[in-house]
Amino acid sequence: MANHTPETLVAASGLSRYYSDHCAVDSLDVHLHKGEVLGLLGPNGAGKSTTMQMLTGNLAPTAGEILISGIDLLDEPRKAKQQIGYLPEQPPVYRDLTVSEYLHFCARLRNIPAKACADAVNRASTRCGLEQVSRRLIGNLSKGYRQRVGIAQAILHNPPVVILDEPTVGLDPIQIREIRELIRELGKEHGIILSTHILPEVQAVCDRVQILNRGKTVFNDTLEGVASLEKVFFDLIFREAEIIGEAA
Repeated sequence: MANHTPETLVAASGLSRYYSDHCAVDSLDVHLHKGEVLGLLGPNGAGKSTTMQMLTGNLAPTAGEILISGIDLLDEPRKAKQQIGYLPEQPPVYRDLTVSEYLHFCARLRNIPAKACADAVNRASTRCGLEQVSRRLIGNLSKGYRQRVGIAQAILHNPPVVILDEPTVGLDPIQIREIRELIRELGKEHGIILSTHILPEVQAVCDRVQILNRGKTVFNDTLEGVASLEKVFFDLIFREAEIIGEAA
């Protein structure tokens, strides 16, 4: 019988990160499969961004192992990072470049061959709905379009893993809906991890949710048939609010 087990794109185990005596992430496991959209959900300070930075190789873990498409991120960082597209919370865009100029610049940074740059830029622009603004300065675009440019630079080299940190923060409702539709579309061909503190966002775009609190996993399951998800998340929020109130 044929093996239909999904391809594992990210396998992180025992991730921990300390800042002096403070433990931001504590023995965390994260797994992502091809064609899956995983939501890292949790209140502010839960360890989501720290986890994202470790998974993308921008922050070294204090302990743990990270495999990206089977490549050890700590032993072969350059090779592993070629498998990743990353959009940090603040899109790394240059406001004084046009969209086309910026994406061509990113393509060169990604070592895409010169002959293939135009095709890569056109493909990413089309997928992210940027064709009509390709000649406009990024600084003159709406925040929603700047987010699209940030996602386009993340998928230029067609990576198997796309990691998005708070991709809809600060957007208006129409822009949020458009970015969510884009993420769902990208999830058909890539494995995607997105972080958010917004429960409806996870419910709208994700196949699986991993809820973090104080650097630990408190819930990890698919959305299908999980009636307890809202209760778990809101119990967590209220418990954190009580702890903060007591500390004050």
